[in-house]
Amino acid sequence: MTDLLTANDRPGEYPASWYAATVDLPPGRPALAGELRADVCVVGAGYTGLSAALHLAQRGLRVVVLEASRAGFGASGRNGGQLGSGQRVGQRALERLMGRDAARQLWDLGEDAKALVRDLAAEHGIDCHLRPGVAHLGYTDAERAEIHEDAHHLASEYGYARIELLDADAGHALCPSPRYRGGALDHGAAHLHPLAFALGLARAAEAAGARIFERSRAVELIEGPEPAVRTAAGLVRADHVILAGNGYLGGLAPRVAARVMPINNFVVATEPLGPRAAEVLTRDVAVADTKFVVNYFRLSHDGRLLFGGGESYGYRFPADIAGLVRRPMLEVFPHLDDVRITHAWGGTLAITMRRLPYLARVAPRVLSASGYSGHGVGLATLSGKLMAEAVAGRAEGFEAMAAIPTCPFPGGAALRSPLLVLAMSWYAMRDRLGL
Repeated sequence: MTDLLTANDRPGEYPASWYAATVDLPPGRPALAGELRADVCVVGAGYTGLSAALHLAQRGLRVVVLEASRAGFGASGRNGGQLGSGQRVGQRALERLMGRDAARQLWDLGEDAKALVRDLAAEHGIDCHLRPGVAHLGYTDAERAEIHEDAHHLASEYGYARIELLDADAGHALCPSPRYRGGALDHGAAHLHPLAFALGLARAAEAAGARIFERSRAVELIEGPEPAVRTAAGLVRADHVILAGNGYLGGLAPRVAARVMPINNFVVATEPLGPRAAEVLTRDVAVADTKFVVNYFRLSHDGRLLFGGGESYGYRFPADIAGLVRRPMLEVFPHLDDVRITHAWGGTLAITMRRLPYLARVAPRVLSASGYSGHGVGLATLSGKLMAEAVAGRAEGFEAMAAIPTCPFPGGAALRSPLLVLAMSWYAMRDRLGL
């Protein structure tokens, strides 16, 4: 099985992304050596683990975080930076899946997630260039109509009136791409610098008393009345364990691995566009489109186009990430064919069969949250807080998320990768044919 922690990155180093180039990277933290006792051991220092550690430490608990590489190294420091509303799945689909009451509860939790990110950034002085606005744009009149129907449903059934409908002309005025036919702009959603947010969470967790050990990969989870986590050079015994490794969790928890599939995604940054930035977006918002292999983009605070997209099969990054992403970028913006790409990087996130998070008690004192399916900026941050509350005896929010119906991938972890190749090939073909 491919080791995703080492297959594409140098151990203990941040990838050479535009994000890493535009923050002050902290010095490395020590690795765990020897045995420690904690109230809670958190595995993974991304949004989920850092949020859990922060909220637990604020309650006065002794928290140890084990990170295989660096804090914010994984998807939390590499993603598209979009803070979306609700869940990854639309509310009408959630109502069909779970009923109106449960769907409403999940919507409210999604709104809590956005508020939590904003509150944490403000409370802890995290300068992550947080800005309002995410647009959803379609390629056809039918897709635009469906986007509008979803917006009308949110307004009438959920009282959410922060969405601006865009016809074809208004969509083009916002995003001067010849490809899109309008959509909607969610003023309640937002976008940010994801690595800056992750590093800010790490600083806040440490200031609250949590201890973060880097280059400390969890190699064994020991369940029981007093669970423990073993690394190559140490052991943490704790009253509770929180698994927050997401796509990098590996085989540490087979039940999670059967339901959560790691996939890779890729992002590029162009040279600063200067006045040509208006050829991409005329407002400081982010965009995601309706393709299954979704294209997502926004302008950086220094005027670059940050564009994510392109499909890749297998777990090793392609040799030419810039070339891979440049193709969908030029499909959306053919007029940028002379623009230079200065940074290109990949990362590993995780999806579930239903594209909804998987939260679970994998053992009596072991909680896990992962599988955010591209909606993790808010939901991962919230899930960390919900697990912290569950450890402290207030499990209502955690149980609501854990009640989402889940199912393992056919064939379990062994067949996830070949099934991914088949699925991505099929949906990529449908995208290219416009079906």
